[in-house]
Order: sequence, then C-alpha cells, then structure tokens
Amino acid sequence: MTAAHRLALPFIMAGQAQKEITHNEAPTLLDMAVCASAESVGDNSPPSAPGVGQSWVIGTLPGGTWAGKANCLATWTENGWRFLQPFQALVVWVLGDSMFARWDGANWEMGIVTANAVQINGEQVIGTPQPSIARPSGGLAVEAEARAAIENILDALESHGLIQV
Repeated sequence: MTAAHRLALPFIMAGQAQKEITHNEAPTLLDMAVCASAESVGDNSPPSAPGVGQSWVIGTLPGGTWAGKANCLATWTENGWRFLQPFQALVVWVLGDSMFARWDGANWEMGIVTANAVQINGEQVIGTPQPSIARPSGGLAVEAEARAAIENILDALESHGLIQV
C-alpha cells in the first residue's frame, strides 16, 4: 500500500529519494480535508483567479483542468490544483451558502442535518416527529373536540421541547 485508504495520503517508502515531496503532499491533503470549506458546490469550470487555499466542490460534468475530477474537492495551492476524492461522510462548510454539504457516497447533500434531537443549552428543542393530531370536526360535541385537539397540540409541542406546560 502506497497511500492511506480514506484521504489517499501518500506514504514515504523505504529507500525513497526526495522524501520531502511525498511528505509535503500529505499535509496539503490534510489541510484540504480537516475542517474543510469550499466557496461553492457544483461548479464545473475552475475559477479564473483562485486564491491560494481556496477550495471548490466540483460538479458532475467538469471541464478544463478539472476534467475527470467530478465531485472532488479541489483546492488551489502554490503548485496548482490539488484534488481530494470524496469519501462517505466527508463534510464541507460551503461559504457561499453558509451551510454544510455532506458526501453520502454518491452525491453531495446540501443543508441536511441528521439527528435524533436538537438541544440548545442542554434543553431539547426539537425531537422525533409525533403522530398526527386529529382535527376537530363538526358534530354535537364541538367544544369537547376542540379542547381535545388543543390538548394534543400542546402535548406535541411539549414533547418537542418547544413549550412547557
């Protein structure tokens, strides 16, 4: 094996000449992947004047110097473009959209948060969805139905941590 599995960080091989070339590539790729950020997601053409350290998530039909690098994270360095093949669960903060993009193994998902609950200051504010609440319908006992519906609404809001009753 000549590289690490997930990030493809190159290994220095025994007896290798110019080890600094291999070693310098590894921190460059780490710099791209750790706390990754990108200007945007889905561009197919490289920008005309990228800044050193700026990154983009390449689209599905790239051209120019990005040709053949669909869905990769591309970063401009002092020595030109470096590409990181996405791996499942790679997360990138997208500066232009102010949200995360996550590689699901096949596509970049934008702005989707997966969780069992959301807590703020240790208090749950959103939980798992509750069953539907029956709407009051006409009939002789409209007031009783309305009260029951309101109780169910309050119970659901309370179970989500949105209110305290």
